Amino acid sequence: MGRWPLVAVLVVQAVLSLRLVRADTAFQDEALYLWAGHLEWAHVLHGAPLPPFPSYFSGAPVIYPPLGALADSLGGLVAARILSLAFMLGTTIALWAIADRMFGRRAAFFAAALFAVLGPTLHVGSFATYDAMSLFLLSLASWLVVRAGDKQDATGWMVAAGVVLALANATAYASALFDPIVILMALIVAFPKPGGRVAAGRALTLLAIVAVFVIVGLLLGGNTYRHGVDLTTLTRVAGTDSPVVVLAHSWAWTGVVVAIAVCGVIIGWVTRPRSPQTWLLTLLACAALLVPLEQASLYTTASLNKHGDLGAWFAAIAAGYAIDWLIEAAPAGNMRAVTGGACVIALSFPVTLGASQSKVFATSWPNASAFITIFRPLADDGTGRLLVEDPSIAEYYLPAGSQWERWSSTRNIISRYGTPTGGPSSQAGIVGAGNAGTFASYIKISYFSLIALNFADTTSLDHSIAADIKRNPHYHAVQVVPYGPGPSGPQLGEYVIWQYEPQS
Repeated sequence: MGRWPLVAVLVVQAVLSLRLVRADTAFQDEALYLWAGHLEWAHVLHGAPLPPFPSYFSGAPVIYPPLGALADSLGGLVAARILSLAFMLGTTIALWAIADRMFGRRAAFFAAALFAVLGPTLHVGSFATYDAMSLFLLSLASWLVVRAGDKQDATGWMVAAGVVLALANATAYASALFDPIVILMALIVAFPKPGGRVAAGRALTLLAIVAVFVIVGLLLGGNTYRHGVDLTTLTRVAGTDSPVVVLAHSWAWTGVVVAIAVCGVIIGWVTRPRSPQTWLLTLLACAALLVPLEQASLYTTASLNKHGDLGAWFAAIAAGYAIDWLIEAAPAGNMRAVTGGACVIALSFPVTLGASQSKVFATSWPNASAFITIFRPLADDGTGRLLVEDPSIAEYYLPAGSQWERWSSTRNIISRYGTPTGGPSSQAGIVGAGNAGTFASYIKISYFSLIALNFADTTSLDHSIAADIKRNPHYHAVQVVPYGPGPSGPQLGEYVIWQYEPQS
């Protein structure tokens, strides 16, 4: 078996992800990171001031956002999404390389195929956020660890893996959850040879490199970065989804890979109990449980499909081993060929399921075209301050977005001096609603020239703000724009736009 099966897998993955790059307008996170990337470049090239991105981003704003903004400058949102596809294709290649080295090319094919067609994989490959880049770096670090193999001196490989793993952590802080998996892989793959102290030395070297880079990065970043890591990752605010819902969603999206990976673990313990290979299979399968269990403990399904894909990548290696073992267990000759063919045909199920799920993921937010069309002349023709419930999309699409000091959200008000005020309490996290009293005081003095609310994300505060607006005779409703599902269900909601009009 040559490399043509890998090419086939990559072609299928690319086609299924490319069909999604134009499926919808930018999601809030996509718009936020690309907009931030453009501001980062303006800061580097022209010394323009920046918002305090590190204090509320869940990844270092100087890594993915500028890279995504470069792609966006070349070809818009589609190019930025294709950049993510490139990272995900690289991730699949790394998966193939690891499985091929450990279990053979047939196992590599099935491992890569199962991962490549998962709904979350296809979605992340058409989604312009840091997730694809972080997953690629994590997979590259894992490959470097495995590539060291039975070498007596693998210090260079461990240093390289440590640097790449630290970069993955900086790109998306949540990826640090899988650092122990990569470090334990460095330990296990060194058995039986060179084994012993050499194996332990590899793991310790990798751990030390990652720790040094992370600590230095936090020291250089200062309090804003430490605050951002703490708020978005270490002390993340719990949601309202039950653990059963979280686990059920995770199973629906990655259960095919996890179930086959568990079979691989069982096979390992039955045929080769307590061998390094069996411990490795167990580790890889367990990696798929990290994100579901963590998010179940936080009662949230937010970003579950994207983060869960990290664990599915590891589990796919064990799944590839299981399918390879099943084929190898068949009698040589026609029976083995039939078994292998049946396994290939069976891939049609995860392909169909992944294609369907990824389409849902890629169209699960409201299309913003109508709102952007109506809001564009109102925002771009003036210089006043704007209050928009979810401003990142408008900031990304409109020229006025480059003037970030003008924009406030229902989570935070930007003062005249560019500093944040009126944000959510620490118990509410970065996505919590702002302080109603603070918003009332700003509306009373007609601080905003335009206000746009959709009564969806911060519903209670929105109604409070709408009541405050009615008490100020200078504000008048000028547009009502249909905008996706409303707070009560699937029926259309609406953006209500008020404009400040001084009395003559």
